Amino acid sequence: MPSLADTSVVIVGATGGLGAPIARRLAAAGARLTLVARDEDRLRSLGIDGRLVAVDVRKAASAAGIASAARDAYGGIDGIVNAAGAVAFGPLDELSDEVLIELFTLDTLAPIRMLRAALPSLRESAAAGRDPFVVHVSAVVAEQPLPGMAAYSAAKAALMAYDAAAARELRREGIRLIDARPPHTETGLATRPLAGQAPRLAEGLSPDAVAQRIVDAIANGDKDLPSTSFA
Repeated sequence: MPSLADTSVVIVGATGGLGAPIARRLAAAGARLTLVARDEDRLRSLGIDGRLVAVDVRKAASAAGIASAARDAYGGIDGIVNAAGAVAFGPLDELSDEVLIELFTLDTLAPIRMLRAALPSLRESAAAGRDPFVVHVSAVVAEQPLPGMAAYSAAKAALMAYDAAAARELRREGIRLIDARPPHTETGLATRPLAGQAPRLAEGLSPDAVAQRIVDAIANGDKDLPSTSFA
């Protein structure tokens, strides 16, 4: 089992319902964290030691800045956890272009940009004999698209397809890419949609339990986390 002590890990969406408990567990395991979110005050309120980066990941240049901050702080990057995201609800003909662009930018394009920006450092980590990893927190709708969530399902499915192909490329270089697709989790995301109103949902999983499963996957060398792995 690889040790997480002294690994340099970037947490994107560190103040979110999954980002924060994942960050706390990685910090407790001895990881050195770069914590990323839009609001610097919320980052500070976490009380987690690390390099704080307040930035809007919807902006194309943000990924390079985050990677640079992590390298400056710790000399490199051994892992990324991308837990940032957004959701939108409603009939497919009611979502505006603006909502669609923001949804796909946050849920699909931003993680791809972050991986691309960090890839040189992840390759250096692999060459040094470490166990570099990337975790993209997706959702069960990537596997089971739902009506009223067509755009959200498509954004997550697009990331899952990207991850499946990218993981095969990166595996040859000693870099793990874990696509995590938990069932509905009580993070509060559904109460803050970009558009529409959430349908009536059954009680979701505990964020702490989902965060623990993801951190266990990092430590145990897992390569994929389908929805069934969270049962």
